[in-house]
Amino acid sequence: MDESALREKVGQLLSEVHQFPEREPSGTVGVEQAQGVQRSDVKREMAAIEDSLDQVRLAVKYLVFDLEATKRENRLLRDLLSEA
Repeated sequence: MDESALREKVGQLLSEVHQFPEREPSGTVGVEQAQGVQRSDVKREMAAIEDSLDQVRLAVKYLVFDLEATKRENRLLRDLLSEA
């Protein structure tokens, strides 16, 4: 699927989504409870984002460590080849 077809499909989906009415909290749930649920959802999403960032940081640290080790190994091998 090319980019223009994908953009067109996404645009169609967005226009269909905007046609649906906004969902309001039910009558049994008060406004404060609905806001509390939204806050807990935001907190949960923020925690998930922070966890993901921690995983990315760890992966980057590992990659940097691996790159430095590879450079050391390459330097050692070059030295061995130049001596031979």
